[in-house]
Amino acid sequence: MLEFPRWKYALAAFMLLLGMLYALPNVFPQDPAVQVTANRGGTVDAALTERVKGVLEKAGIEAKQVELENGSLLVRLHDVKQQLKSVDLIRDALKHEFTVALNLASTVPEWLTALGARPMVLGLDLQGGVHFLMEVDERAAVQKRETALIEDIRAVLREKEIAYASVDRTEDGIGIVLRDAGVRDAAATAIGAALPELLVEDGATEAELRARLREAELKQIIDHTLEQNISTLRNRVNELGVAEPIVQRQGVSRIVVQLPGVQDTALAKKILGATATLEYREVVGDSMTAAYDALQSGRVPPDARIYYRRQLGLDGKPIPVLLSKRVIASGDQLVDARAGFNPEDGSPMVSVRLNAAGGQRMLDFTSENVGKGMAVVFIERRPETKIVDGKEVRSVRITEEVISVATVQGVFGKTFQTTGLESSKEASELALLLRAGSLAAPVDIVEERIIGPSLGQENIRAGWLAVSFSFLFVLGFFLVYYKVFGVVTNLALLLNLLLLVAVMSILGATLTLPGLAGIALTVGMSVDANVLINERIREELRAGNTPLASIAAGFDKASGTIADANVTALLAGIALFAFGTGPVKGFAVSLIVGILTSMYTAVSVARGIATLIYANRRKKVTKVSI
Repeated sequence: MLEFPRWKYALAAFMLLLGMLYALPNVFPQDPAVQVTANRGGTVDAALTERVKGVLEKAGIEAKQVELENGSLLVRLHDVKQQLKSVDLIRDALKHEFTVALNLASTVPEWLTALGARPMVLGLDLQGGVHFLMEVDERAAVQKRETALIEDIRAVLREKEIAYASVDRTEDGIGIVLRDAGVRDAAATAIGAALPELLVEDGATEAELRARLREAELKQIIDHTLEQNISTLRNRVNELGVAEPIVQRQGVSRIVVQLPGVQDTALAKKILGATATLEYREVVGDSMTAAYDALQSGRVPPDARIYYRRQLGLDGKPIPVLLSKRVIASGDQLVDARAGFNPEDGSPMVSVRLNAAGGQRMLDFTSENVGKGMAVVFIERRPETKIVDGKEVRSVRITEEVISVATVQGVFGKTFQTTGLESSKEASELALLLRAGSLAAPVDIVEERIIGPSLGQENIRAGWLAVSFSFLFVLGFFLVYYKVFGVVTNLALLLNLLLLVAVMSILGATLTLPGLAGIALTVGMSVDANVLINERIREELRAGNTPLASIAAGFDKASGTIADANVTALLAGIALFAFGTGPVKGFAVSLIVGILTSMYTAVSVARGIATLIYANRRKKVTKVSI
C-alpha cells in the first residue's frame, strides 16, 4: 500500500528549510568595492580610513561605506563607474605603502554568514574576477643557471689542479681567467667533459676562456623555468583557496592566471605578483664594523657585498651588513615553512625545513662555522605600473633586506627557525610565499584585468533565461498533461532546483556558463525520472489495480530504472570532474550535484507529496487525477 514514514516527512521538511537557508545568500547582490591592503611599512588603521575618505570627498565621490575588515580597508561604492574612478585616485594617493585593488564586497547579512551560508561563486564568464598575464624573465633564468655553473667550473678546475685567477659571469656568458696560459687547452677540455651543456671557447687573451650555454640548453632552461613557475603559481593559487582557477602557458615565455570569483583581489595580487624568497649567507668579519669600514673606504672585498638590515640604527638610517656573495641555501631548496612563535621570547618566527641538498649545504656550513654569523636575506620583486605622459610604464621594484643576523650556536641541517619578523601577520604571509614555492625565475605582470560583473551580465541573462524558460515549459507541460500528479512533479522539481543551488553554495562551487548548462541538463534528467514514475502509475491503473496500489507500484517499480540511468550519468560526471579542467569541471559539478538531488526529490519527496494527497483521505480513493 501507499505509505510514507514520518521520519521521511521530517527529513523532507529539514531539507526544505536547509535549502531555503543556504540558497538565500544568492539573492543578495554584491557591492563594487576598492580594497586597500598594507604592504611592508604600511598600516591599515583609522588614520588611513580618514585619509581615503578625504581623497574621495575631494573628488566628489560619495562612498556607500568605508570600513576596516579583516585587516584591510574596504571602500563600498554605488556603481562600477565610481569604483574604477576611485581605485585610480586611491592608488595615486597611497603610492607604494599599500596594495589597492578592485573587489566585489558581499552584502549577505551577518547572521547568515555566521551560519556558514554564502552565495554561489560565479565564474569569470558570469561574475568576472582577476586575469593576469605574466611574463617570465628569461635573462634572470639564464643568469641563475650560469651562477650555479660558476661554482661547478671552479670545482672542476680545483679537481684537475688547474690554477685560476677568477671565474665570473660576463655579459655574454662566463669568463674564466687562468694563472698559466699553458694550461688553457687542458682547462677547456676538462670543463667541456664535465659540463657538456657549456660551449667553451678561447677568450680575449691566451690565459682566458669564455663559456656559454648551448642553444639547446638555453631552450631547455626556459621550458623548465616556465613549467616550474606554472607549478609554483598553481600552488600559490591553492594557498589562496580560489575555486577552479586557470593557470596555463601562453606562447614561449608567458603564463595566464585567471581567478574567477576571487574575493580578496589585493592578496591575490601580492601573492602572485611578488617574487619572494630567502637566502642564507655568511657574515663577513664583524657584522657591523666590517660593513662600516667598507662603506667609508669604498673597498668592498671581491667575494662580499653590502646589504642593509630592516631595522634602523640610532641615527635613523638602515644598518649595513657585509655578507658573502656565496649563498648557503635559498628558497628553492625549501620543503616546508610554517609560521609560529619563538618559545624563548614569544616573537614571530617561521619554521623552515630544507630538502636534502639544502640541508647538506647548511650542515656543511654550520659544521665549519660555529660561533660565526649567518644572515637571512629577504628578497622581494614587485611589479609596478605608472602613467607617464599618458602612457603606461611598467617597472619592477626589488627589495633586498636582511631580516635576521644570528650567531651559529651549533650544528644543524634541514630544520631550523627564521626570526626577526615584525608581526605574526608578516610571518604568516612569508610562510605562505615560501611554502607555495620559490619561482625558478621572476615573473612580471604585463597585463592585469579585473573583469567586473557588467561584462558578464549578458551571459547571466542569456543563461538564466534558457534555464528559466526550459523550467517554466516543463512545469506547464506537467500541469496540463498529468493534472494533480503534475502539481506533485512540479513541487518536486522546484525543491530539486532549490537544493541544487543550496548544495553548490555550501560546497563553494564556481558557477560558469557550462555550469548553467549542467543545471538545465539536470532539470531534464529530473523530468525523465518523474515521467517514468507517472507513466508507470498509469500503466498500473490500466491494468486494473486500485489507485493507491497503482501509485505505490509506480514509485517502487520505476525506482530501479531511475537509479540505473542516474548512476550511469553520475559516473560520467565523476569522470568529467576527475579528468576535465576549468569550465568542464564547472559543468561536472552542477551535473553531479543535480543528479543526486533529483534522485532524492523524484523518488522520495514526490512520493511523500502523493501520499499526503491520496493516502490520508477519510473516503476511499476511487480515481487518480493523472
